[in-house]
Amino acid sequence: QTLGIQQIVIVQNKVDLISYEEALSNHQDITKFVKGTHAAKAPIIPISAQSGLNIDALIGAIESTIKTPERDESKEPIMHVLRSFDVNKPGIKLKNIKGGVIGGSLTQGTFNVGDEIEIKPGIMDEKKKTYEPLLTEITSLGTAAGIVDSVKPGGLVAIGTKLDPAMTRSDSFIGSVIGKPGTLPENSSQIILDVNLFDSAVGAAEDTKVLPIQVGELLRLNIGTAPILGKVTKIKSNNIEVELRRPACIFEGGNVAISRRITDRWRLIGAGILG
Repeated sequence: QTLGIQQIVIVQNKVDLISYEEALSNHQDITKFVKGTHAAKAPIIPISAQSGLNIDALIGAIESTIKTPERDESKEPIMHVLRSFDVNKPGIKLKNIKGGVIGGSLTQGTFNVGDEIEIKPGIMDEKKKTYEPLLTEITSLGTAAGIVDSVKPGGLVAIGTKLDPAMTRSDSFIGSVIGKPGTLPENSSQIILDVNLFDSAVGAAEDTKVLPIQVGELLRLNIGTAPILGKVTKIKSNNIEVELRRPACIFEGGNVAISRRITDRWRLIGAGILG
């Protein structure tokens, strides 16, 4: 609701672990919880993801409730990285080694095999003590449909590259952004957010009231797919300035999830829009 999302489907998962009566009771609790919000009229679909129960009903509800967003393929491509890994098995011969693979979602534009790409914020240059973008080439493209020559927005994409696979192992590129060289915003360690705080923290054991953000406070920000710690340096009305622990590729107008440390855990307390 804070982000202005109107098209919502509520999924009541793990109904296979409880009785029919308990499932009905949980359904009623969900209805009470969303009363008075944008989700009040949203369909509530009971499912069991593990056993596949009611997945067809869930897909039907998504199709009828949530419109497929229009993607502009003519714009410069932007992909937010969700995973990165090394696909090579131990003992593989040197001549058969494949480059690192990066996975994520393309939000606009298209990518083709053979395209040169830029990855930001990149890697730390120990001499300059700054992050330097990486340049590489797309060697393969994988989707749910298999290996393809080009990809468009929507769904998940695995990009094969010429990067050293040791660089991409263990999801080390999570939070990065991929685009054509010279088209992405500059890396930034300072951001301004227009903040909207919740009444209470999400996920806290007790109903914890969200207090105003303070100068000097350390927050965890989810910028795109990047979880980054940042220190609040200035506050003016609903706007806060934050100094990030590490730089990020910032898109003006993007949404940011804001979490605060509450009893040794990070809890979601609000959202912001990048200025």
